[in-house]
Amino acid sequence: MDPYVIQMSSKGNLPSILDVHVNVGGRSSVPGKMKGRNTRWSVRPSDMANKTFNPIRAIVDNMKVKPNPNKTMISLSIGDPTVFGNLPTDPEVTQAMKDALDSGKYNGYAPSIGFLSSREEIASYYHCPEAPLEAKDVILTSGCSQAIEMCLAVLANPGQNILVPRPGFSLYRTLAESMGIEVKLYNLLPEKSWEIDLKQLESLIDEKTACLIVNNPSNPCGSVFSKRHLQKILAVAARQCVPILADEIYGDMVFSDCKYEPLATLSTDVPVLSCGGLAKRWLVPGWRMGWILIHDRRDIFGNEIRDGLAKLSQRILGPCTIVQGALKSILRRTPEEFYHNTLSFLKSSADLCYGALAAIPGLRPVRPSGAMYLMVGIEMEHFPEFENDVEFTERLVAEQSVHCLPATCFEYPNFIRVVITVPKVMMLEACSRIQEFCEQHYHCAEGSQEECDK
Repeated sequence: MDPYVIQMSSKGNLPSILDVHVNVGGRSSVPGKMKGRNTRWSVRPSDMANKTFNPIRAIVDNMKVKPNPNKTMISLSIGDPTVFGNLPTDPEVTQAMKDALDSGKYNGYAPSIGFLSSREEIASYYHCPEAPLEAKDVILTSGCSQAIEMCLAVLANPGQNILVPRPGFSLYRTLAESMGIEVKLYNLLPEKSWEIDLKQLESLIDEKTACLIVNNPSNPCGSVFSKRHLQKILAVAARQCVPILADEIYGDMVFSDCKYEPLATLSTDVPVLSCGGLAKRWLVPGWRMGWILIHDRRDIFGNEIRDGLAKLSQRILGPCTIVQGALKSILRRTPEEFYHNTLSFLKSSADLCYGALAAIPGLRPVRPSGAMYLMVGIEMEHFPEFENDVEFTERLVAEQSVHCLPATCFEYPNFIRVVITVPKVMMLEACSRIQEFCEQHYHCAEGSQEECDK
């Protein structure tokens, strides 16, 4: 066996600093000279960081255009209902947070999956006979975004693929590709109120497909799937044995003439991970409280997926404990009138915006049924000076100081997304400016002069 010798160099008396070398088998091992280590500085971002790409930020940040200084900026681009102050949360929600903070009970760590009492409240709130829930079926997360990230991470490995709607929320691609997961885009059909092209969806499924993402109600479309259509989606998933990640953050945010059906209530055999949170229905996106509801009545996930989600939750040790402490009061004491008033405002704003934009030549809005958005098609042949939706929105900002998101951000070119949470006066002004902009740039397509003369 090789001897270990410690050499201490000194000159009679011990020096203030010992020069200590360790000889292993007679070979000197000097600190900082490790085998194979490059001693020159070379610090580079990880592959995961380099693969992380947010198309909204990439497109919007590169729009180097200044708004018209003579017109106040109106932003119809931000999916945050709190921006303009016209949609505050209910006082009961705020009081619940104050009470949780004042109690002093929620300043420490919670279990990484959330307090048992808080998970019991969520389970009770969303439980129904068609989709029963217990506390063990609930995992609390730091916003719905983390819920989606954890679901992808537990279901898919690098090299596998997931099915994502087009147009769809850009975060799905951002998260998946950062994890080395391939994204396959299935089409939503604007002429059918953004229903899924089910044949095209099923054609994308292969042996490497890990899950199907269903976003209902939809961002960016504002669409709400009917019960019949959801059943057809589940039939595809059942035939192909593909689990579903249901992004239902806008659940129950539907207008009075429509009904929202939680996907899991219609599923008898397809396992569903439903992602939700406080952000939109309670109008507090900054509080970062989300959850995963595990629906698995046939025990297809078994304990493995549950255990996997619990392990993944340990990466950041769970969401804010103060918000967890407030959940009971938020869920039990928020008055129905608050939800009703929010939805009444959103429907009124959606109707106003849809009606105004539908009357503008060259634009084709698709009427929404819920959430906080509507999509507007641009008949690009009537706006030949613009190459695409990005240029269209850039010039709209430069000339009219109205900012919409080009739908290229959602993998759907030649549309724009409009946020409908702005105050009524601001929405009217924005629509008026969009009309002025379109009238200034509209050209009759070749061969359609008779139509233009009408």
